[in-house]
Amino acid sequence: MNDSPDAAGSRKSRARRVRGSVANRDVAGKRRARKRHTVATVITASLVTLAVGTAGSVVLAYNNWNDNLKYVDLAQQLGDDRPEKEEVAGSREPLNILVMGSDTREGENNIDGLTGDGERSDTTILLHLSADRKRAYGVSIPRDTLVDRPTCYEEDGTAIEGSEAEDVMWNEAFSVGGPACTIRQFEQNTDIRIDNYIVIDFQGFKDMVNALDGVEVCIPEDIEDPEHDITLEAGTREIRDDEALSYVRVRYTVGDGTDPNRIRRQQAFMAAMINKAVSAGMLVRPDRMVSFLNAVTGSIQTDYENIAELADLGTSFNGIGLDNIKFVTTPWVYSTAQEGRVEWTDQVDELWQLVIDDDPLSQEFAEDSISADDDPEGSTAPTSEASEDPTDSGGKKDRDQGLSDDERENAGLCT
Repeated sequence: MNDSPDAAGSRKSRARRVRGSVANRDVAGKRRARKRHTVATVITASLVTLAVGTAGSVVLAYNNWNDNLKYVDLAQQLGDDRPEKEEVAGSREPLNILVMGSDTREGENNIDGLTGDGERSDTTILLHLSADRKRAYGVSIPRDTLVDRPTCYEEDGTAIEGSEAEDVMWNEAFSVGGPACTIRQFEQNTDIRIDNYIVIDFQGFKDMVNALDGVEVCIPEDIEDPEHDITLEAGTREIRDDEALSYVRVRYTVGDGTDPNRIRRQQAFMAAMINKAVSAGMLVRPDRMVSFLNAVTGSIQTDYENIAELADLGTSFNGIGLDNIKFVTTPWVYSTAQEGRVEWTDQVDELWQLVIDDDPLSQEFAEDSISADDDPEGSTAPTSEASEDPTDSGGKKDRDQGLSDDERENAGLCT
């Protein structure tokens, strides 16, 4: 099961990445009608909040949660050429967890009459937890990113032929080989070893939001997407159920209509979800916590064997403030080879190296991040280097990091 030629090809492909400025992204004429929709991007938020909640509530319904978990060990499908993990300083080992959303249309996931053969993962996020357990950041990969897909393997060891060049979309790996193929694709294109994985579906996303009794968002303008039967009124309020799913799915009628900017809106939703889940009101409500854990454990596939392992993960998040949980997107430009697709820029190698070395986000990435401490209306608490007056900039709190007002507008977020 060693496919070193594929691995070498993946590394050589970095030399072909497009250099360019985000300012050169021309979206005119590149919007293609797609019938595939965004899956629960909030899986990362689910992982964090599950961990936090489990740490304090593991004695509740323990056996039921264990029975809910769909445990699948993918080690035999990941090949013999996996990246080695670098040794770094810290009280514990850093963790890299790959989280994916499944867009299966079976059963309760057949929302709005959506159809489609097989499964794809429209959501892929690397969650990196530092060795000193003082910070965590999530890295989103646009589903339309063109990459080399390495040879993958079925459960019985049968090879699934890979691609020969950067000519396949990122989310095709999940379609042809499930989460194991997506993990291989990630590892071979980044040199980052994945420690654990989690996959979640549509219904699980809705159940988790409902268990939190809704998540607060700020919608700057009414959203109308008749093609997908999505209507959302402008304003700041808590949304839940199908309305929450519509919010993270809608694309073309919000902001600039690009998928990477939809990802930013989804990251803002993740941040708000984490904020809600770790709030004092949530943690002292056993009914909500039990409902949330039931929703998560009943809707995921993972290589965490039991709830006790998730409880151990939960203790890792003790002491990490909301301002130290950030979300970024891999640097990209539109592809000139395939209309409507995107390619990584050379800057992505800097991002992957930060993960490998267990370093915090550099200033350039922090400036383009969304924090779990951000306010849905575009404000965030000032840092020690910001002005002491939180309203000295047009009524908005100072932001020395995070998205600019223009970037938030392009993503369909309030400013």
